[in-house]
Amino acid sequence: MPLIVRDHTWTQNLNKVYISVPLKGVKTTNVHVICKDEYLRVSFPPFLFEVFLFRPINEEKSKARIADSVAVFTLQKRRDELWEQLNTNIEQAILKVQEKEAEKSEAKAARIQQEKKYALETMMKLENEERDRIQKMKDEECARAAAELDFWKEMLRKTAEENENQTKLQGSGTHNNQHRTERANAAPAVMLLCNTGNTTSGQISKKQKPKDLPAPRSAGCVKISFTQRVFPTALRESRVLEEQWLKNQAEARRAVDTDLGELDNLKKEERNPDWLKEKDCIYLIKNTLLHIFVETVACHLKLRNLHKAIEDSSQALELLIPAVAANAPAQLKAHMRRGTAFCELQVDVEGLQDYHAAPEIDPHNAALRADTDKIREIIIIPIKKIPIKQHLPF
Repeated sequence: MPLIVRDHTWTQNLNKVYISVPLKGVKTTNVHVICKDEYLRVSFPPFLFEVFLFRPINEEKSKARIADSVAVFTLQKRRDELWEQLNTNIEQAILKVQEKEAEKSEAKAARIQQEKKYALETMMKLENEERDRIQKMKDEECARAAAELDFWKEMLRKTAEENENQTKLQGSGTHNNQHRTERANAAPAVMLLCNTGNTTSGQISKKQKPKDLPAPRSAGCVKISFTQRVFPTALRESRVLEEQWLKNQAEARRAVDTDLGELDNLKKEERNPDWLKEKDCIYLIKNTLLHIFVETVACHLKLRNLHKAIEDSSQALELLIPAVAANAPAQLKAHMRRGTAFCELQVDVEGLQDYHAAPEIDPHNAALRADTDKIREIIIIPIKKIPIKQHLPF
């Protein structure tokens, strides 16, 4: 929060006001000044000086001089008069600012309304001009069509008058040549009738003439012989083992849903084996779910239930048939945990068999190979027994 400076001094005359503000040892580069018509602010952290002036000033003609220890302001008054005090009432200043802002808002709203009105009037004017232009084009086209129609009627009238005059002039000649004209017209009519009759008969004859169609094709038989297959064709990209593995898992899950008749009152999600596993309800599930046996073996090893661990590992390996890439991690866990249980029971030969099967699944695991070598040394040299560090992915 800034410290307000109150030890300032000020003097005045009829047209100017002089204000001196001590800078309290602050550098001049850290001094910031804001001067408006009725407001003066000097900020030099952590100090602050501000004043709402008693009367408005001319900020363009006002000056500020900042020295090392004091800032002197020479403010030009708008009216030549003496002020009663330097600052005015803050509430009155706020009211004035609010009034100015309200006036600005009203002026802005009036200007926007005027612009909208002008835009609307301009648009209506353009629409009226376009409508008048289209109407003018229609009127011109109607006038042109009417003029052409009048011209055509006038031409018809003149042509009729000329024909009437020619008829009157040739009236006598027409009476003398009437009989000859009738005979001349009769001959072409007879010829036309004859030609028409011939044409009709020709069309009838063409319609009645049958078309020459080709003879039907003779029937035939296509003989097909298949090459005898000596051996069955191999499947390309066969995934029989993977499909059998997925089928076994699906049957196991369906068996859980159908055989748990005592859980009819449970919800659908409560029948889900994964949900039951998370809720510590594994004992309610039928013993055909693989991941349960794989995880319970680790629990038996921790509790030193070695025989139970071997039994569950063997059950898990039976459920892992066929062996595919999808269940390779589960196979690795089952072999390692059963081998560990055998070694803890000092049955090293059976444990070595499981440790031989594990590297075949994960050949890049150096820890498995090291444990296998240690077990082999124990079997070959029983006198010197080397402790085995098991690497179990619990």
